[in-house]
Amino acid sequence: MATMRVLVTGGTGFIGSNLALQLAKDGHDVVATGASNEQRFSHPHIRILYGGVLGINWDAVGSVDALFHQGAIADTTVLEKEEMFRANVETSKKLFEYAVAHGCKNIVYASSTAVYGNLPAPYREDAPLDPLNPYAESKAAQDAFAKEFGDTHADVRIVGLRYCNVYGPRENHKGTMSSMVYHLARQMKEGNPKLFKHGEQQREFVYVDDVLRANIMALTAKANGVVNCSTGKPRTFNELVEILNQVLGVSRISEYIDNPFGATYQSHIECDVTKAKELFGFSAEFSLEQGVKAYFDSGFLPR
Repeated sequence: MATMRVLVTGGTGFIGSNLALQLAKDGHDVVATGASNEQRFSHPHIRILYGGVLGINWDAVGSVDALFHQGAIADTTVLEKEEMFRANVETSKKLFEYAVAHGCKNIVYASSTAVYGNLPAPYREDAPLDPLNPYAESKAAQDAFAKEFGDTHADVRIVGLRYCNVYGPRENHKGTMSSMVYHLARQMKEGNPKLFKHGEQQREFVYVDDVLRANIMALTAKANGVVNCSTGKPRTFNELVEILNQVLGVSRISEYIDNPFGATYQSHIECDVTKAKELFGFSAEFSLEQGVKAYFDSGFLPR
């Protein structure tokens, strides 16, 4: 791949910081927006513009070949819909327009499997959506805008990635929004983990290195579209605890507690991942066992 000048929004966040570092490692010139209370790092080929995507200094960005839009309000507990849409939808509109006006021909942006809500699994991209909170609604609206934008800009490739429970290094600043892998590892460092009865709920867990590959591979997509970015292989909470016991070298026993969320809780999350493979050849490479081990080896997993 030829050397590019790229803009990464959310470049000090979890996925954004990993992506910015990977792109710089690959030899690209990276401009990243960020916040001072997230990941801190320096690299000669990464320029970080603090203030976040809402306060982006367009003059400092200049021309770009590709945009990786990771910045967003991702807290599902934020119920201020107007603010959520301003940050996640209206900013995306301005960002896409700016990037294309300054030479950008490739846009890859972060969507979310939250748009599926309580639809029956497996989730397919062409299914009707069921967003259950302002965050999910904003991501559904972002997807709709991206499709409309792509339809009116035939020379621009636009791909949305619907992330599903991403985990890995550089998420430690996220607090309550960190992955289940991270939270369980913290619990198991001190004692027994707590799971909702009886730990047989299923989730897909995708390692961040696979997500980085998906972002970069999406630049070669055959067509515009939004795809599930996941493994296609759900695992139970009990299995995750077993894997963490092995990797952390402990023998914790799960303590089961009542689920306070009732019928609205998603007990089975599974994605159809066919479209990502068809559109740009992506399929996840890390099993949950391999991903947790890689996370541990990185030094970022609580131990």
